[in-house]
Amino acid sequence: MPMTVHVPKSSSRRAPRAAGRRLPGRATAALLTATVLLAGLAPAARAGTPERTVHPSPSRLQRDADAVRDAGVTGVQVRLTADRGTRTVRSGTGDLSTGRPVPRDGYIRIGSNTKTFVATVALQLVGEGRLSLDDTLDRWLPGVVRGHGNDGRRITMRQLLQHTSGLPDYIGEVAPHPSAAEYHRNRWTPYSSARRVALALRHPPAFAPGTRWQYSNTNYVLAGMVIRAVTGRSWEQEVRSRILLPLRLAHTVAPGDDPYLPRPHANDYQQFAPGAPLIDTTVAYLPFDGDADGALISSTADTTAFFAALARGRLLAPAQLAEMRRTVAVPGDPGTPPGSRYGLGLSWTPLTCGGGYWGHGGDGYGSMVWPATTADGRTTVTVSLHSRPGDPDTADRQIRATTRLIDHALCDARDSANGAVRG
Repeated sequence: MPMTVHVPKSSSRRAPRAAGRRLPGRATAALLTATVLLAGLAPAARAGTPERTVHPSPSRLQRDADAVRDAGVTGVQVRLTADRGTRTVRSGTGDLSTGRPVPRDGYIRIGSNTKTFVATVALQLVGEGRLSLDDTLDRWLPGVVRGHGNDGRRITMRQLLQHTSGLPDYIGEVAPHPSAAEYHRNRWTPYSSARRVALALRHPPAFAPGTRWQYSNTNYVLAGMVIRAVTGRSWEQEVRSRILLPLRLAHTVAPGDDPYLPRPHANDYQQFAPGAPLIDTTVAYLPFDGDADGALISSTADTTAFFAALARGRLLAPAQLAEMRRTVAVPGDPGTPPGSRYGLGLSWTPLTCGGGYWGHGGDGYGSMVWPATTADGRTTVTVSLHSRPGDPDTADRQIRATTRLIDHALCDARDSANGAVRG
C-alpha cells in the first residue's frame, strides 16, 4: 500500500452472513437440465407468444464482484482457486473510453503485496544462516539511518519487516499534495532507494523501535537495501531467482523505472478529490511505484499462485514460515477489519465463519489488489480493483464490498469442502 488518497486499506465493519440456502453446483445443474427436458415435452407455445430464454442466475462470486462494481469501481477482476478448480469473474469495464471488458487475467500493479515477496526472500536468507532477524540495521547498512532521532543501531530486521521500527514514511515527501496536477507533473521522476530513505529521515521516528506498530513503506525500502548488502544482488534479482522462476510466475515482473503496464491490462483511474473527475493513472507514479515497498507488476493468477505456494510451505522452511506468521495487533482504523494482525510482510484477517486468512494488500493511484489464502493454501482468492475514489465514505463502501467478497469466497469454499451449503 505505497500510497492512498482518502482510501483506507480495508473495512472496519463486517457484513453478516447472508440468510437462506442454495443448492450445490451438481444439484443446480441437474435441476436446470431437468427443466430444459420437461420444457421440450410441454405443448407448443400459442401462436404469437415469444419464447423465453432461461439463464442460470449468476454465482455468488459474480454477484459479489458486481456489488464491488456497484459501489463505484470502474472495473473488477477476481480469481479463486480451490480444491474444485479455478474460477475467474469480472465486472465493469477495463477502459472508460471504449467500454471494453476487464481482461480475464491482465497485468496489474500489486503495490504493497511486493512486501510479501521481499519478506519471503529475507526469511529465506535467515533460513540459510546469512541473515538474522535480530541483526540491527546498522549491521548491514552502517550509518545509513541517522538523524532526527532515527538510529539504525536500535532497529532490528524483525522490526523492519513487521512495521514496528517507528521509522517515518517517505510517502508524504514524494506525494505531499495528491492531485491530478501533481500526478502528471511528477509521475516520470524516478527516486533511488537512498533518496527515499533520506527523505523519510527528515522526520523524527513515530515511536521507539519495538514499542508500537505503524505501517511505513520506508521499512521495506531498507529491507531491499539489506538484501543487496547480504547477497550482492538487488532485491529484484533475488525475487526473480528465488520465487518467480521456481514457481514459474511468468507474468510477474519488477519493471524498474519503466512506468508502463504490459498488455493486456485494464486502465486504472483515480479520483483525487470528492466530486472530481476520474483521472487515468495507468502510467505508474515513479516516486513511489519503483522500489521494494511496492514495485511489482503481476496478474491475479500469479498473485494467487504465490500466496498459495507460500501458505503451503513451498517457499519457506517451517521455522521461517512460523516466524512470518508471528503477529502483532494492528490498531483499528476505518481501513482495517477488527481483529487484524500483522506478521513479517504478511497480514491475518478474521473470517465470519471462524478462523481467518493470510494475505497482504496493495494500493496505489487508481488500483487496489487484495489476495487472501487459507492457512493451508488450499483456497486462495485475489481481487483487483481498477479505480479508487476521492472521498472516504465511498472508499469505505468499496472496501467493505471487497472484504465481503473475500469472506464469502473463503467461507463458501470451506462449506463446500465440508458438504455444507450457504446462501
